[in-house]
Amino acid sequence: MNEFNLSGKLVLVTGGGSGLGLSMACTFIRFGARVIIAGRRENVLQEAVEKLGPQASFITADLSALENIPALVERIEQEYGPLDVLVNNAGIHLKKDALDVSDAEFENVVRTNQSAVFALSREVARKMIPRKKGSIVMVSSMASRYGIPKVIAYTAAKSAIEGMTKALAVEWSPSGIRINCIAPGFIETEMSAKALNNDPERKSKVLGRTPMQKLGKPEDVGLAAVFLASDAAGFITGASLAVDGGNSIGF
Repeated sequence: MNEFNLSGKLVLVTGGGSGLGLSMACTFIRFGARVIIAGRRENVLQEAVEKLGPQASFITADLSALENIPALVERIEQEYGPLDVLVNNAGIHLKKDALDVSDAEFENVVRTNQSAVFALSREVARKMIPRKKGSIVMVSSMASRYGIPKVIAYTAAKSAIEGMTKALAVEWSPSGIRINCIAPGFIETEMSAKALNNDPERKSKVLGRTPMQKLGKPEDVGLAAVFLASDAAGFITGASLAVDGGNSIGF
């Protein structure tokens, strides 16, 4: 199990105060890492850290303010030490007919879900490359695998994340930085369970095209993130791992 042991590693999880981000933070701690969760809502982050325990810390940040990201990374490394792992999980959603999406709305989703991911990855990589080691885990979506109506901006951004994973892996892997991506399928969170239970037709469609015929658990995504960040995935870079019960290949 030593290859999966993250003792002594420092992990930054964006959007780590709730949902899949919180689950990933919890799983990283289970495998020995120290974790910093970042987000905009201090009260949510504070509550999350109380649940996560002494191995967790938080930092309040609005990642859509791209100009502040270099100082944010500098502050994290000065206060907590060198980052070993970055998990780009933070994101926002917009459900709306494509014809009704304004340029400002589209740009806002792309800024948070794509531009901020690149800016943060770039600044963290500036620190990792001289050390010749590090792992960056992107978080994509089933929206990057097939067309889903009413989420055009989100789909555009998540599709870009998949491409960015490959391009950055080619550039930075020679310097010892691995970049990989997780594409979660339909995961049983409080929000998704409520949405699917209120829409039996959609729930039937989701399960009908999922070969494993069930929703995933948040810890399924957390374990995948730990694997990609750990030495167990030491020869894996530029990969996108669907954690979806087979949904993306279901018929």
